[in-house]
Amino acid sequence: MERTLRQAVFVAPAERDESDRVRRAHAAAAKQFRVSASGPEVWGWQGRTLGRRAGNCWLRIVSAEVDKAGGRLWEGTATADTHVPRSVPRPRLRGILDWTSADVAYRAELTEYVSVQPVTSGTPALDQDIALPDSWWSELKSALGTLAAVRTDRESVRQNWVDRNFRRFLGIDPIQIRETTTGHADLHWANVTRAPLVLLDWENWGRLPVGYDLGLLHAYSLAAPVTAARIRREFGHVLETDAGRTGELIALGQLLQACSRGVHPHLAPLVARQAEHLTGAPIPTP
Repeated sequence: MERTLRQAVFVAPAERDESDRVRRAHAAAAKQFRVSASGPEVWGWQGRTLGRRAGNCWLRIVSAEVDKAGGRLWEGTATADTHVPRSVPRPRLRGILDWTSADVAYRAELTEYVSVQPVTSGTPALDQDIALPDSWWSELKSALGTLAAVRTDRESVRQNWVDRNFRRFLGIDPIQIRETTTGHADLHWANVTRAPLVLLDWENWGRLPVGYDLGLLHAYSLAAPVTAARIRREFGHVLETDAGRTGELIALGQLLQACSRGVHPHLAPLVARQAEHLTGAPIPTP
């Protein structure tokens, strides 16, 4: 599939005033941490966050209206640092800074810099197959297995989303989440590095349906069929169970919801086809 079909979703805010505001806040955080941010800008989902290299660290800032700040997403990096075992490869947290300005709250996170590049940049989806060594797949299995055993009350995927959205996006009655595990909750190709494996972006980690993480990674690989087949071969013992199928369907439904908003237009028909394969029911027309 040609790279022209790739749609960047990790981009600066469309409004210049908004992107300048975030850049000023990032510079203010760098000054407080006494680091110099000199690396290229890396924006998060639809401009929600901004990160840059700062020496041997990575400085990331997130902002929100004061009454919407805090909570699970706001605290994800910090709680992962204290609750997830060090054997799960991820950047270590060096410091946190919170402040408010006018009606906006900010959180700056200083973490160690990861020199290994993510598999993709600008998009969570693969648009062509990638050769990863067997050791990488073994590291992913080990990391997810260790993470699954972590106890937490953080809930990343909720039954009420299934109840509200399954008929709309999957065309089937809602199913019940019966088996959960602890997972990353945003497992895609911009959040995993090439070998050696490091898992990035921990803001959403928590309890989720068995099979959700793997179903999401597989869905983001559908334009790269060899890689998608490798995921199913490595993790068929999860995805081919009833619980794994439930988790995969929820991941597909949430991705179809994103596609309905204009994200990943080239991926939408592939996700719909995978969902129809699992359910045997046609996907509702938007």
